[in-house]
Amino acid sequence: MFQRVLITGAGSGLGRALAQRYAAAGAAVGCADLHLDRAQETVAALPGSGHVAWQVDVGDDASFAAFAEAARAWGTPDLLVNNAGIAAGGTLLDSTMGEWRELLEVNLLSVVRGCKTFLPAMLDTGRGHVVNVASFAGLAGAPGIMSYGVAKGGVVILSEQLRAELHGSGVAVSVACPAFFQTNLLQNWRGSDQMRAAAGRLMQHSADTVDSVADAIVKAIGRGEFLILPTRDEPMRWRMKRWLPGVYFRQLLAMIEKRKRVARRAG
Repeated sequence: MFQRVLITGAGSGLGRALAQRYAAAGAAVGCADLHLDRAQETVAALPGSGHVAWQVDVGDDASFAAFAEAARAWGTPDLLVNNAGIAAGGTLLDSTMGEWRELLEVNLLSVVRGCKTFLPAMLDTGRGHVVNVASFAGLAGAPGIMSYGVAKGGVVILSEQLRAELHGSGVAVSVACPAFFQTNLLQNWRGSDQMRAAAGRLMQHSADTVDSVADAIVKAIGRGEFLILPTRDEPMRWRMKRWLPGVYFRQLLAMIEKRKRVARRAG
């Protein structure tokens, strides 16, 4: 059982759901979020003791450094969950360089910051687990989510390389790659309004909930799994992409065309 769990993006959604589960299991939970009041709300609702709330902009070096100093005073986590992020949609040609920089800073370099900050102390203890929350968008190769998919794909590759680098150290690595599920992802949307509407429809009709995704992630971490696919349809889609890439690509294009027809009718 984990004793001390640190979660970024813990003020709502998946981060809050994970915090609730680890607190219920007896861990002290450190909750970091861009909005301090939301992190404090999470902490106030957690059972047990030793929980702390911090404000941090994970996409900013100075903000992360100040957060790190406060978090080190709280103690060394034996579970680090790099969960904070923002969403974006749009094609390569429709995206702006500002969007790319923001997505890479918040969704990818935040994971680098988290690992570089907290891993040394975890390695000193010889035990722990790092969980990086990516997205199935980082595996799917789907169009229309260009900057988001690339940033989340970077999180997957970072996690794969880090897993190899830490092998034998006592610190494990996992990467979670959920698809769309019912959460507040659209509150931090960047880019295309059309893709935002499409994402909203996918979330609305998803059979997966924040609770089911959090439960699946916690169980997979407990089993020591590296690649965690916590939404219902993604394990099969991932196997198809690996084993039958041509079939997967044709089905991907067919799915995109179907979504375009739905969007035209909705518009």
